[in-house]
Amino acid sequence: MRRHFLKSIALTLVAIFTVSLCQAYLNAQDVTITVKPREMEKPAGEKSDRTAMDVAILLDTSNSMDGLINQAKAQLWNIVQEFAKAEKSGSTPLFRVSVFEYGNDSLSAKEDYIRQVCGLTDDLDKVSEALFSLRTHGGSEYCGAVIQDALEVLDWSNRADSYKAIFIAGNEPFNQGPDAYKEACVSAVAAGVVVNTIHCGDNETGIQQFWQDGAVSGGGDYLNINQNRKVIHIDAPQDSIIIQLSSDLNRTYLWFGEADVRGDYSKNQRAQDLNAGSNSVSRAVSKAGKLYSNASRDLVDTYKNNKNILADVEEKCLPDSMQKMSKKDRLAYIKKMANKRIEIQKEIAKQNKARLKYVEAEKARLAGTKGERESTLGDVMRSAVRKQLIASGFDVK
Repeated sequence: MRRHFLKSIALTLVAIFTVSLCQAYLNAQDVTITVKPREMEKPAGEKSDRTAMDVAILLDTSNSMDGLINQAKAQLWNIVQEFAKAEKSGSTPLFRVSVFEYGNDSLSAKEDYIRQVCGLTDDLDKVSEALFSLRTHGGSEYCGAVIQDALEVLDWSNRADSYKAIFIAGNEPFNQGPDAYKEACVSAVAAGVVVNTIHCGDNETGIQQFWQDGAVSGGGDYLNINQNRKVIHIDAPQDSIIIQLSSDLNRTYLWFGEADVRGDYSKNQRAQDLNAGSNSVSRAVSKAGKLYSNASRDLVDTYKNNKNILADVEEKCLPDSMQKMSKKDRLAYIKKMANKRIEIQKEIAKQNKARLKYVEAEKARLAGTKGERESTLGDVMRSAVRKQLIASGFDVK
């Protein structure tokens, strides 16, 4: 982790030390202290040797960034759907997301006003929970420092054929703070991590304040958005059907683990359904997609890759409804829920196809009446992701 240098330390508690030791400290010009690594969250969910798509989202949570956070909350599931279009060698990559906040003066100054909200995880409900926990408060925005932290503390995929990217968004000069942004971005490139910068404001100001240079140094894209633009939701006739199917989908999940753990998984799934609000349809479509996987948490998803999962799980860690079943009945129940889930997922996909046709027609109509619209966080991220995945050798539908 980062070393902090404290210069010209004057020791006043002379009585505690011997005279010689005090003299040594008083004569010192520089004292280097090795700081204990920050207490960062352990990775959650699946970690495997599969080709990965690892993404760290670094969000400025200072006072002026409420609009940015609202866009991130509203568009998470649309961004997920863009990644869901990608394959590598005919297989679905492991998709993991991390969230950091920076520039919030309610955070520790010793930690450069940076907090890892969640580590790289394939638990997308956990990512949603992390975004909805964010609150803005004034502070100092250290872009180089938060990029360096993300590089050092996250367990990035070590596969050369993986896609690894940082998306950092904010509106203050990119060159603030104790860590040189150029060095952090060059370190990212050396580690195979692309750094994309998203300036919340006009293009020219972002260039003047080094956001473009950060992207150039990090091998990524320089993007700019209007963080205060509200995300427009277009209601469609299929919405209510899709939302009901999403609720039906929840009942196919067989969470396992200690009682409180599996209870938390179930509660959080429902909580993020509620958090999605007007974006519930987008979340439902993502839940029905291939990247919404709960392997290591749900028996149905875990059974796909581990046919012996029932032998690995203690009876007390099974869902309550399965604990009194015979081994044969437990396996049959998993298969029954798997088949039911597939049916619901197919119906959601069918309804969404009709919905998208309707929404696109409405967008075209609105564009004709309201003119060109400004980009939001989700717009620029989806565009950059698609281009970069293709450049990284992924097949994108």
